[in-house]
Amino acid sequence: MKAEKKLRATEVSSPDYEVEFNRARATFRAFLDENGNETSAARRVVVLHDSDADGVAAGVVLQRSLERAGYGNAVRVAPDRERNAWTEPNRARVRACAPELLFVLDMGSSDEPIIERVPTCFIDHHRPEGVPPDGVLISGYGWRPAVPNTSLLVYEVCREIAEVDDLEWVACVGTISDLGERAPFDLVARAKKRYTAKWLKEATTLVNAARRASHYDPEAAARALLAHDNPRALVESNSEDVRALRAAREEVKAALDEGKKAAPVFSNRVALLRVNTLCQIHPLIAQIWRTRLPAYIVIAANEGYLPGRVNFSARSSEGTSVLEFLRSIELEGEGGSYGHGHDQASGGSLPVARWNELLAKLGFPETIRAGQ
Repeated sequence: MKAEKKLRATEVSSPDYEVEFNRARATFRAFLDENGNETSAARRVVVLHDSDADGVAAGVVLQRSLERAGYGNAVRVAPDRERNAWTEPNRARVRACAPELLFVLDMGSSDEPIIERVPTCFIDHHRPEGVPPDGVLISGYGWRPAVPNTSLLVYEVCREIAEVDDLEWVACVGTISDLGERAPFDLVARAKKRYTAKWLKEATTLVNAARRASHYDPEAAARALLAHDNPRALVESNSEDVRALRAAREEVKAALDEGKKAAPVFSNRVALLRVNTLCQIHPLIAQIWRTRLPAYIVIAANEGYLPGRVNFSARSSEGTSVLEFLRSIELEGEGGSYGHGHDQASGGSLPVARWNELLAKLGFPETIRAGQ
């Protein structure tokens, strides 16, 4: 019941963002205070964050803020290519860091603990799916008129414990990635005035390339953010990490150019696009076609991203919940997951057999099943 109360407390709609940010800061401060003691500086704090620009930026901002607040034993962990905090491989990554406190950023929430008996703070903007007994949730889901992304939320709550003005551009990179340069938040306007939209957008593209490329390396993106004082310095850097990000960007661009050639196949209200690449371009393909086919739920499926799996992104226009649509479809068997995320942006990762079952239930012919 305690966790349920905390979940509801962060789902408040209000045009006054500062009111909501103050509530989020209070929850953040209470979590640290309730789980701190005279040895807080030595406590092992683990930050598990998503590998996209929003997640990486959130992880970097929180790591730096905790260090400045005296938590000298804070480490970040990025997930594997499946990007699911509750899979055993990703739990093993967290366990290897021996957490005493755990933060989970931009990876959703659930009533199932990631690590048993470890106090956990989820900071997120996806549709909440619960909070474990030892957890709290700081969520922007449901805020109006726009839902703040995770790195923006992290930046705002970290102002409660440290001086973070110099990290504003990092949070803005994550915000531009998720919400675009016209996001209606003061942080974006301030950062664009100080650093210009040009350099912020170029830095965002580089940071995102690290998780989209076939050589999945979100740590290179995190190190680049940590090593530079502003977006222009990052973009113009000749460091090994930034050179790797540039190479990743070129690979992703080539894969996307090829993926754009895919033509949709239709079944009832669903438009399906198929690509086959190690690069994570399926979210981009789905986003492109959502604007072209606003009357349809668009699903972009990538049969080459993970061995034995089909990874897919699903998008819908405002007024249609792709989450509810996917959750209404029951599949047999086990393995993989689907139907999490945002109301208009979801997807999943399924073994080939379950993916083909999903296609059958959507009414697509056997000729376009994976492996055909």
